[in-house]
Amino acid sequence: MMAKKPPKPAPRRIFQERLKITALPLYFEGFLLVKRSEHQEYKHYWTELRGTTLFFYNDKKSTIYVDKLEIIDLTCLTEQNSTDNNCAKFTLVLPKEEVQLKTENTESGEEWRGFILTVTELSVPEDVSLLPGQVIRLHEVLEREKKRRIETEQLPSTSPEKEGEPSEDYVDVLNPMPAMPRIKHYKVSNVGKNYTIELEKPVTLPNLFSVIDYFMKETRGNLRPFIYSTDGNFETEGLPVTTLK
Repeated sequence: MMAKKPPKPAPRRIFQERLKITALPLYFEGFLLVKRSEHQEYKHYWTELRGTTLFFYNDKKSTIYVDKLEIIDLTCLTEQNSTDNNCAKFTLVLPKEEVQLKTENTESGEEWRGFILTVTELSVPEDVSLLPGQVIRLHEVLEREKKRRIETEQLPSTSPEKEGEPSEDYVDVLNPMPAMPRIKHYKVSNVGKNYTIELEKPVTLPNLFSVIDYFMKETRGNLRPFIYSTDGNFETEGLPVTTLK
């Protein structure tokens, strides 16, 4: 049975190596089961969405991708009924093939669907069932992808004599994004009269004020509660950059 806990991101050293190889900004990552048109069965990959390309790795620690899929010309994304209520299945319909994807749980499936549609349609889908912080991430990725495409279009062609020929190389610009707030979600369960933060080592506290105080102290003030203003705007200033385990 597949794990239901959100996967941890790849270590920073591996992230930097992949960044050099792909030369594309990372928008989302996680485990995916993938079945391409030439395959009879699903293959399990650690997958990164960089720009409008899915890069597939044998595991989370691999620095070299074993396959990739360009999805900029995505025709549609169709959801499929799954016999397993704990996972999500959908199909990417592309001009030359259809690719079936299966996620480890329904929440990650909704995230993958949201990020894929955001970068291919250049708009945040309205029908995704995500938390406010996750929706903010979609809007951030949308702005980054729009900027990336504008900068790419402004680049002069490096091989004018090969214009019109298909190419497997990327002509892209990677601008390091300035440090920005990150929003992390932590599950807090009400157990009797106490509250339990579901970490690798669960922490039980007597009330919600103690929960907030715990996050503030453990991260030295770097992790703070998400604030949603009454006028419907998301307040992101000063949000978390530190995670708990």
